[in-house]
Order: sequence, then C-alpha cells, then structure tokens
Amino acid sequence: MQPIFIAGPCVIESAEVLDSVAQKLVEINHNLGVDIIFKSSFDKANRTSVRSFRGPGLEKGLQMLADVKTKYGLRILTDIHESYQAAVVGEVADVIQIPAFLCRQTDLLTAAARTGRIVNIKKAQFLSGRDMRFPVEKALDAGAKEVWLTERGNSFGYNNLVVDFRNIPDMKEFVPQVIMDCTHSVQRPGGGEGKTVGDRRFVPAMALAAKAFGATGYFFEVHPDPDKGLSDAANMLELSKLESVIKQLI
Repeated sequence: MQPIFIAGPCVIESAEVLDSVAQKLVEINHNLGVDIIFKSSFDKANRTSVRSFRGPGLEKGLQMLADVKTKYGLRILTDIHESYQAAVVGEVADVIQIPAFLCRQTDLLTAAARTGRIVNIKKAQFLSGRDMRFPVEKALDAGAKEVWLTERGNSFGYNNLVVDFRNIPDMKEFVPQVIMDCTHSVQRPGGGEGKTVGDRRFVPAMALAAKAFGATGYFFEVHPDPDKGLSDAANMLELSKLESVIKQLI
C-alpha cells in the first residue's frame, strides 16, 4: 500500500506561494504515482512571539484552501485550534489536524470527530506514543470514522527535541496510520530569539529512519524559498527537493 504523503507551506502566506507548491505537488503526483495531501495553516495560533506572522485567518484562509482544492484537485489538510472552527473547516478540509500542544483538549477532539472528516492528531512533545491511545479514544467515542497519529518528537531539555522512533510501532498498535512529521521534528522550539529555529538538512534522514520503524506516512512542510518563509523557515524543506525524498521512501 502506498504511504500517505502530506506537504505544503507551514502557513498560508499568499496565493502565489500556494499555487507554486500546489503545481509542484500535482507534478510529483503525476511523476511518481502518489497522492500528496496539500497542507497549510490559516492561522498559527501558537507562534513564539506576538509579533510573529499568523496567517490570513479562518474565513480568508479557508477560501484560499478551497481554491487550491478546486483548481488542482488536491486533498486538503489544515489544523484547528478552537472547537468552533471544526464544522466550517470540515466543509473544506479532507483531514482535520489537531496540533501537538492541544492533543488532549477533549472539546477540540470531539468537535473535529463530529465533522466526519479524518482526524490527524499530532503527538504532544510531552507524551509517549502509548499515551496517545487516550486522545484516540476521545475522537473515536465522538464518532470519528478514521484517526491518524503523527510523531513529531519529544521535548529534550530547553529549545530542543529528540525523536524516539519506538513511538511509531507503539502507536500502530491502536491506529492503522502513523505519520512521521519530518520537518517539525528537526525544530529547536523557541531557540532563536523569539522564534523557533531548526535544521532542515536532517529532514530526509528523519523520513528514512521513520520508514525503518514502520511509519505509514510522511509529513513535510515545504516552501519554494524556505529562508524567506514567514513561519518555520529553518525547518521547511526546499520544494525542489521534495520529489527526490519521496522517491527514496517509495
């Protein structure tokens, strides 16, 4: 079975960036016979600094994602931070993502589950893989038809993360799809004078290590020019390198 691939810019910056990424994803889908889900956030509600760029907001952001879906035929994944966002996001997104920091928020999980969309729950930086059975139970009890889990590393002291790849097989014991977040896992949270920094050169290795541990999908934040990205610039993979990384994984 083909792995799940999720890719896109961290936050919606402009229609031009969305178009550039979407066009490349369509090209990769055609070249490699895959089905990449397009990801971008309409609002980054947990940025380090109050002065950080957050995105266009719910209404405008969803319209921009809907335009990508219509124009390019790509499935859409985006995240929610508050329960009231779930229903309207579910009208556009095929997959609703729960951010790692919020993965134990019962009302958020149940609201996402009630949309009937796939719910992708990112594992908190402070939880083990086995702990994630409880957020899964909340979503399933609320009627979720399908729940995915995403590994993205654990807090390792201050301003650093470490990935325990054993979390992947642990989480596969109770969900069929475990995604590796290959870009957020190379973050150094809050380590850059009011912003999160990281090291994108380790992204391909994170993906290959996750494959060895049985990951069924891979999450990449990508950008045409990552260093100019308005969120997670240091961690996003260059869009031009995505196809070669996916080739290695399939």
